[in-house]
Amino acid sequence: MFTETLLLVLALLFAVFMLTMLAQKLKISYPIFLVIAGLGISFIPGIPKIEVEPELVFLIFLPPLLYESAWYTSWNDFWKWRTPIAMLAFGLVFFTSIIVAFVSTAMIPGFTLAMGFLLGGIISPPDAVAANSVLKHIKIPKRLTTVLEGESLINDASSLIVFRFALAAILSGYFSMEQAIGQFFLVAGMGVIVGLVIAHIVYVVHRFLPTTPSIDAALTLMTPYFMYMAAEHFHFSGVMAVVAGGLFLSYRSHEILSHSASRIQAISVWATLAYVLNGLVFILIGLELPVIMENLGNYSITQAINYGLIISITIIIIRLLYTLLITYIPAWLGNTKGKDPVNPLWKGAVIVGWAGMRGVVSLASALSIPLLLSNGEAFPHRSLILFITFIVILVTLVFQGLTLPLVIKWIGIKDIEDFPPEGEQEAGIRLRLMQAALKRLNEKFAVDIKENELIGFLKKQLESNISITRQHLESLECDTTEIQEIARYNAVLMDLYSIQRKELYQLRKEKTFSDEQIRKQENQLDLDEAKIL
Repeated sequence: MFTETLLLVLALLFAVFMLTMLAQKLKISYPIFLVIAGLGISFIPGIPKIEVEPELVFLIFLPPLLYESAWYTSWNDFWKWRTPIAMLAFGLVFFTSIIVAFVSTAMIPGFTLAMGFLLGGIISPPDAVAANSVLKHIKIPKRLTTVLEGESLINDASSLIVFRFALAAILSGYFSMEQAIGQFFLVAGMGVIVGLVIAHIVYVVHRFLPTTPSIDAALTLMTPYFMYMAAEHFHFSGVMAVVAGGLFLSYRSHEILSHSASRIQAISVWATLAYVLNGLVFILIGLELPVIMENLGNYSITQAINYGLIISITIIIIRLLYTLLITYIPAWLGNTKGKDPVNPLWKGAVIVGWAGMRGVVSLASALSIPLLLSNGEAFPHRSLILFITFIVILVTLVFQGLTLPLVIKWIGIKDIEDFPPEGEQEAGIRLRLMQAALKRLNEKFAVDIKENELIGFLKKQLESNISITRQHLESLECDTTEIQEIARYNAVLMDLYSIQRKELYQLRKEKTFSDEQIRKQENQLDLDEAKIL
């Protein structure tokens, strides 16, 4: 049994790799292509039926994928656009859940309002994994990307809380709005606190204990699981714990991963892990359909598809109208903060409204609905809720994901940002780093510069932005004295890299350049430092 399971996982991974390469050839976002391919593969005769375990998604897949998204999210940008992020992540989730509850109750015979809220909580949140994967291949203004990624990071928490309360109402037959609102703030707030507490513990371990690059990389893999499981153990939001802790540690990454080798190794490990998990998640969505269809029960395929399409159209319209409203209402009230002088407000609202792709969290939530009620009876409409969820995922991820580039092209939005173009930012950051290094040379090594030609040469190298490696120096014919000079050169160079890292931290605080460009320069420093270690 174990051998068969292992073989199946390896076969899925191989299929993911092959399909990803094909998606690149066809210039289709690989998450969309994997869902379509998984759907096609599932109908091939003889293919084993695969059922996604919700515990597998919530415990194995969700924590690292959320943590990876939080790690690469700029805290400065996240905080700057916190208002639209919160209005989408919380306001839109609740609004969507309410509308879906009433629409589904009016449309589906025997569907209660509590079941409607349950369905709304399942399908209301756009997926962080889907949003990040699709947006990576599309050029839109950075502020819109920040809003979409920020929304998808924290809306899982609000939707899962709606889901839990609706499920509890169905199972117990009791629901209190006041209690639900109070519990929401408790669950979300305490989730944040748990995440930050564990993040501080991990910070201390990284910062003050003699770790190695391998230990640092392993700790970063363990951290999201610690955060998620600790919060869920106390019945708080594991999602909010992972996101809050991930954002904190990301902002302090220059302190906790103080060695270039640690950062380089951790980045490589996470890039591989995130790709593998993303690929498995999306192909599993497509492979799940036959199992869902088998359990439809009294509903016909046509009837279930109609329900799913109507709900899908409903949530698409709700999102478009909501984003237009929250975009224009501040402008009508005289608030011009964040207004783009080039692009009309409706352009950004339409892009954000159309980029509401649902994903694996919705499917896992639907699958986690129990088979039986408290009295032992079958859970009503469970199979239909599962099928509607799948249709919503298919419509929003595949249809909206494929048409999003066309919508952006049709709108013709211009990429106007708060920061200069990437080339200017890169030049500006490098200039500041070179100035910091030269200042250090003049202040700390003034005597050496006058007496030592090697240090003088280093100064010229810094001024012309040309690096020289230990391997290159050691390839020359050098006597013992020259080798000692090389060692001194390397020591000085390491000191200068340390000063430049502090300068990058200062630049991040000044908010003159984007965090993305600062991170790129930090990665370049890591590579330069690795050459002489």
